[in-house]
Amino acid sequence: MSAHILTVDDSASIRMTTKIALSNAGYAVTEAVDGADGIAKLSAGTFDLIVTDLNMPNMDGLTMIRELRKMPAHTGVPVIFLTTESDGEIKSQAKAAGATGWLTKPFDPENLVKIARKVLGK
Repeated sequence: MSAHILTVDDSASIRMTTKIALSNAGYAVTEAVDGADGIAKLSAGTFDLIVTDLNMPNMDGLTMIRELRKMPAHTGVPVIFLTTESDGEIKSQAKAAGATGWLTKPFDPENLVKIARKVLGK
């Protein structure tokens, strides 16, 4: 059974790139268009990993992680931030909110797969 990954990004091209990279690596991928959509998808299913953007409309990635960490079913799910932000302050906020890792855009899809494998232990 392959790991199920939720990708959350308001950019269709980033969603496509992440989906292709992760699907080709054998993972099942569900996409969400922003943090609010991500929370809705999380409420409806279980995921082994979440890859999320930071800056999105409706609900940003930080707020989504804080909400997700309040959901008992998802407290231990690893979260990777995929963002253009490289600010140390935002990184510490993300870590405090419960983010596991950080990947800066533009990103190398192979790196994303490596990080996913490392985080998932698969």
